[in-house]
Amino acid sequence: MAWRDKRALVESTIIEMGLQDCADTVIGNWHLRGISGGEKRRVSIALEILMRPRLLFLDEPTSGLDSASAFFVTQTLRGLSRDGRTVIASIHQPSSEVFELFDRLYLLSGGKTVYFGLASEAYEFFAQAGFPCPALRNPSDHFLRCINSDFDKVKATLKGSMKLRFEASDDPLEKVTTAEAIRALTDYYRTSQYCYAANEKVEEMSKVKGTVLDSGGSQASFFMQTFMLTKRSFVNMSRDFGYYWLRLVIYVLVTVCIGTIYLNVGTGYNSILARGACASFVFGFVTFMSIGGFPSFVEDMKVFQRERLNGHYGVTAFVISNTISAMPFLILITFISGTICYFMVRLHPGFMHYLFFVLCLYASVTVVESLMMAIASVVPNFLMGIIIGAGIQGIFMLVSGYFRLPNDIPKPVWRYPMSYISFHFWALQVQFLCRMNKKQTRLPALPLNKKLLWSLQGQYQNDLRGLMFDNQTPDLPQIPGEYVLEYVFQITVTRSKWINLSVIFSMIIAYRIIFFLMIKINEDLTPWVRGYLARKRMKQKNGGQNTTVAPYGLTQSPSLRAYVADNSKR
Repeated sequence: MAWRDKRALVESTIIEMGLQDCADTVIGNWHLRGISGGEKRRVSIALEILMRPRLLFLDEPTSGLDSASAFFVTQTLRGLSRDGRTVIASIHQPSSEVFELFDRLYLLSGGKTVYFGLASEAYEFFAQAGFPCPALRNPSDHFLRCINSDFDKVKATLKGSMKLRFEASDDPLEKVTTAEAIRALTDYYRTSQYCYAANEKVEEMSKVKGTVLDSGGSQASFFMQTFMLTKRSFVNMSRDFGYYWLRLVIYVLVTVCIGTIYLNVGTGYNSILARGACASFVFGFVTFMSIGGFPSFVEDMKVFQRERLNGHYGVTAFVISNTISAMPFLILITFISGTICYFMVRLHPGFMHYLFFVLCLYASVTVVESLMMAIASVVPNFLMGIIIGAGIQGIFMLVSGYFRLPNDIPKPVWRYPMSYISFHFWALQVQFLCRMNKKQTRLPALPLNKKLLWSLQGQYQNDLRGLMFDNQTPDLPQIPGEYVLEYVFQITVTRSKWINLSVIFSMIIAYRIIFFLMIKINEDLTPWVRGYLARKRMKQKNGGQNTTVAPYGLTQSPSLRAYVADNSKR
């Protein structure tokens, strides 16, 4: 479609849903008020009808709305049905005005049809069946009162507690139980003209031969999908203060605290411990704070799952756009906070050392983001996701070499492979290698504190390599940084710090691939598990025999991938 046509379609949808008064207002979130609840409901419906679907399913579109908003939404749906669409909606306690807007009514109780026909004739049907609607009672409330067995449980409870006083009433429901009323209504419906007319219509429609409808989906190219998703995600991230802006403030405050505590750390003997502790805190605990973005990731996944089921775009476009849109914010956060920490502490001087420090910090934060996105694709609950992410991060920090030196870590499992899949291990190693003076002589073993942490090999190499540290007493020779790396932190000085940094960047790619695979697997596995559990419950309910008659093609759990593949074959 031409861009002009797209804009015209959007504007017409806004007018059709009565949203022109709030068209330039943000939706709103926890810190922005935005539009009202009824307007949000109409926006959700507008997103669905933007694709001009022939059939529209809505689950309780008026729940949580006041009477005026509920009437407006239902009236809008009625207008859509007059425009050549079929709208099927479940409704929650409709008012009499809302109920009168529906053309047809379908009442179910325990999976059995109680009534299907014109909504205006339901009042007469119940009267003929022996359950007339009392005066001054909402017809929809009366219909639900007849077919909802929960009312019997409520009456029994109140009667048992002696809180219900029975008064004389002409209501037939006071004389029979709901189960008996349901049985009478279903039996009457089976022999009524309403059931006959419905069966006749179904038989007539089944004889009509037509073509297989297109499954729909996006007609946009992969690059257009990626571009639009990146643009939308970037706008959402920039508007939501809690997504990255709040984290930027916290990062700046924490790095200022680090800078004041390790202010101008110097090259004295005690600075060896201080530099190791500073790097370990920055690349261990500061990057740990990135799990705070998990609630936002969960919200993104909810939007993705709904739009993915509608076939608007693919998984690859979503993963790439999410990565690209987050990149500017992560660069801004890490470069600002990294610059504050680097120059306040006065780590190894030199532009390349500074650039390496902020690049390593950016890579470490992005690894945590990628890990949390992979968790969000599996765990939809933000509290459980944060707990799982924090547990994984804790294990990675434990085997990074900071809390126990690499050669002292038990080799089975913890040393190989756990320490090598921990990004903390590689991040610390790269930060202490710099310029190695090969003319320096190796000094004998010095009484250095073996509790020094080794977790960030990259940072240790970037900061220590090429520096000379004072010894415990002035009469002893200075300690080269390479000696500290090799004999105190147990870091291999022959490996370049850039190799360690490249390992961290490769972890970003690996976690994004895992994120992609998790979504793909979840598309097939989740429907299968839900279908299996549903069939198991039905078998238990029917005494171990599967007596449920499933429509053709639904005897197995469906999956999105199988659905798309089946339609492509057609």
